[in-house]
Amino acid sequence: MELAYIPSPSSGVLYLGPVPLRGYAFCIIIGVFVAVWLGNKRWIARGGRAGTVADIAVWAVPFGLVGGRLYHVITDYQLYFSEGRDWVDAFKIWEGGLGIWGAIALGALGAWIGCRRRGIPLPAYADAIAPGIAIAQAIGRWGNWFNQELYGRATDLPWAVEITSSADGRMPGTYHPTFLYESLWCIGVALLVIWADRRFTLGHGRAFALYVAGYCAGRFWIEYMRVDEAHHILGLRLNNWTAVLVFLLAVLYMVLSARKRPGREAVVEPGAGDGEGPAADAGQTDGDAAGKDASAEDATTEDATDTDDAGKPGKSEKPDESEGPAEPEESKDGAGSAKKA
Repeated sequence: MELAYIPSPSSGVLYLGPVPLRGYAFCIIIGVFVAVWLGNKRWIARGGRAGTVADIAVWAVPFGLVGGRLYHVITDYQLYFSEGRDWVDAFKIWEGGLGIWGAIALGALGAWIGCRRRGIPLPAYADAIAPGIAIAQAIGRWGNWFNQELYGRATDLPWAVEITSSADGRMPGTYHPTFLYESLWCIGVALLVIWADRRFTLGHGRAFALYVAGYCAGRFWIEYMRVDEAHHILGLRLNNWTAVLVFLLAVLYMVLSARKRPGREAVVEPGAGDGEGPAADAGQTDGDAAGKDASAEDATTEDATDTDDAGKPGKSEKPDESEGPAEPEESKDGAGSAKKA
C-alpha cells in the first residue's frame, strides 16, 4: 500500500474555449524566458549590452527546438515509422519528445549565426547562458510529468510518481520520478557553474563546458533508471553512451582551453563600453550636446592662449590689452605646461 506518491495530472491539456493550453509547451516556454533573463544579467555583468542575449536567442531557440526534435525522431524512429504508426506524429512536438543533445547542437549553430552577425565570440556568449540553460532544462522536465512519461523503475518510495495512463504501452502504477531527479540535478548544475565561474573566473567557453560535463554525469545514472523504450548498445541505452562521449569531450575542452587561453575575455561585445553602438548613442542626452556647445568658446580661448609642444605661441595668440599688461613669457609657458599635464 502506497502511503504517499506524486500524483500525475489527469490530462496534460487545458482548454481555453477551443484553444488548447498544453503543460509541456508551457514548461518549455517558461524555461526559455528564465534562461534569457538569467543570461542577460550575466552578459551585462561581463560587459555586454542589455538585450543582446535575447536577440541571439531569436536564432538559438528555434534551431534548438528543431535539433531536439530531430534527435528524438531519429533515435526513436520506431515510434513514428514502424508498422501501425503515423509518421505525421513526428511533427507533434507538443506531445513530448525533445532530445537535449540535438537541442544543444543545433541551438549552438543558431547562436553562432546570431553571434557572428553582431561580432560576438560564441564561447563568451555560451558561458553567460550556461546556468540559464540548466535551469530551463529543470523547468522543462516538468513537461514530462504533464505527459506522464520518462519515469523509472517501479517503486513504493514516498516520492514515487503515480502513472495512471495506459496509452503507448504504459502500465499504471508508481515509479521512480526520473523527470524530478533530472530537474533537481539540473538546478544543482546551474549552481555549480555559477559558483565555479565566480571562484575560478572561467572564460572562453569553460563555464559552458562545465555545465555540459555536469549535466552528462547526472544524465548517465538517471538514464540508467529509465524503463521507456530505447535502443541499447552493449547493454546500455543509447543516451548513456552519448552522455559518456559528450562528458569526455567537455572535460577535454576545459583542459585544453585552460592551457591555451587562460583567464577570461577582456571584451565580450565590441563597442559595449567605449562609446560606440546603440547603447552608447542612447546615453547621449541633449544636456551633453549643450555642454559641448557651452565649452566651445572656452576651447577656442584655450587654443588662443596655449602654446604648442615646442613652447612657441600659437598663431592666434595675442595679449588682451583690456585685461591689463601681458604676462611675462616664462609665466605663460609655465601655465601652458600645467594645462597639458
